[in-house]
Amino acid sequence: MNVKAIVNGKIYEYPSGTLFETIAADMQKDYPHDIVLVSADGRLRELTKRLSSDAELKFYTTADPAGCQAYRRSLTMLLMKAVYHVAGHEAVVRAQIQHSVSSGYYCTIEGSVTVDESFLKSVKQKMLDYVERKIPIKKTNVNTDKALRIFHEHKMYDKEKLFRYRRASRVNLYSIGDFEDYYYGYMVPDTGYLKYFELYLYDEGFVLQFPTMAEPESVPPFRPQHKVFQVLKEATQWAKLMEISTVGDLNDCIARGGMQHLIMTQEALQERRIAEIASRIASDPGKKFIMIAGPSSSGKTTFSHRLSIQLSAAGLKPHPIAVDNYFVEREMTPKDKNGDYNFECLEAIDIELFNRQMCELLSGKAVELPRFNFKTGKKEYNGEYLTLGKEDILVIEGIHCLNDALSHSLPRDSKFKIYISALTQLNVDEHNRIPTTDGRLIRRMVRDARTRGASAARTIAMWPSVRRGEEENIFPFQEEADVMFNSALIYELSVLKQYAEPILFGIGRETPEYMEAKRLLKFLDYFLGVDSTVIPDNSLLREFIGGGCFRL
Repeated sequence: MNVKAIVNGKIYEYPSGTLFETIAADMQKDYPHDIVLVSADGRLRELTKRLSSDAELKFYTTADPAGCQAYRRSLTMLLMKAVYHVAGHEAVVRAQIQHSVSSGYYCTIEGSVTVDESFLKSVKQKMLDYVERKIPIKKTNVNTDKALRIFHEHKMYDKEKLFRYRRASRVNLYSIGDFEDYYYGYMVPDTGYLKYFELYLYDEGFVLQFPTMAEPESVPPFRPQHKVFQVLKEATQWAKLMEISTVGDLNDCIARGGMQHLIMTQEALQERRIAEIASRIASDPGKKFIMIAGPSSSGKTTFSHRLSIQLSAAGLKPHPIAVDNYFVEREMTPKDKNGDYNFECLEAIDIELFNRQMCELLSGKAVELPRFNFKTGKKEYNGEYLTLGKEDILVIEGIHCLNDALSHSLPRDSKFKIYISALTQLNVDEHNRIPTTDGRLIRRMVRDARTRGASAARTIAMWPSVRRGEEENIFPFQEEADVMFNSALIYELSVLKQYAEPILFGIGRETPEYMEAKRLLKFLDYFLGVDSTVIPDNSLLREFIGGGCFRL
């Protein structure tokens, strides 16, 4: 019996039970990049599944977010198979994906393995051999008890711990030949798809470098961001010291009643770090402009308040300045390729006015500061004057603050640049990392629903545009910072879970954002929940869940 496959408005007939991979091969000529996933009537599927009834199909390539994630996930499994083969299972105590660096993952291996150029060369050659052989990546559904036994036998103790808290009675395991593992999300059909990658020695481990969505068939040069890497490394080492490196570790802490101590310790660590930054600023009287930038939902506003308090404690008089008050008049705002106002580009800021007023303040003049009226799209002056005295200092927040083009007239030695981001130090397990962008997206969904009445679907729909703005205006300048602050809290996803799940469940199956909502709900299901009443009222997390002591 034949069934219909509707692709891009055209109807094709295939025998019932035809592999989606077979249909994808027929359609590949119409796509510039490799097809790796498919959705059937809105439900994301692997290409190893079959078409059993009439359905509208949408194919995803390595240039799409879902396809790119599947490629990276599958390539990570291929790497682990090669590592265990080259090193030998008995020599590997723990092979771990730590965090992102450049366009890849930073990886470490514990055990009697020497990670050097010779070892990486052997691993890469073995991976290329597997690619050439096109080994199927098989999925097997087993009961949770059996999965726990398998993880224990393979010394994958993080996964064993994670699935002790799993409510589902069954688990999907993946295998490449005799190598079995668990991965959070869909995979490509076989190793032949995984042609593009590179391995680089770095720090105490190595980096698995991926292609980008913009250019899925080429691997970009390895360009490590050393400052960001060191912040992530410090956070990872602290998490290891606290014995909470994975979601399973965090769930253990919650289950044994240790969360209050963990929360207080994490909050104290952040406060100490803010105090150290304030002390460093106060030690240099020439610093008059504290320039703070970071991607969306990093907690910049709360950080600015807490830094100001510490600066006051150090004997200074901080004054907040929002760069958003220096927007050009609405009719002068540049537009993007879709004809919409582009509020995130540098040209949306009245740079000359900003520089003139900051220079006047630096020279000791009294300056009337503007307030931007977002309803009228114009700057207003309401008699808000400021003069900088010996102890006065400006705390300036804006997405372009690390870019010297914004403050081109100010002497470099008068500026102190701070980059803030929520750099997640927690991983699902040793082979499944938590993308920093997921943590920020969940933060923003919760905040937007609470303060702006925006639906989770709206936030998800806007997120790609937000991310593009960050890639253009923030990330290229992050290494220019004098200091970096990591606003991620190791416990926060267990708290945000309570707020995020209801609004994600409110996204209808018929909406384009349903697929992403389903992915995030599955992700949050790994976490045990934590009551938000134990969160201090000055916590950065309060900026998103509410109940904080600052007027935001």
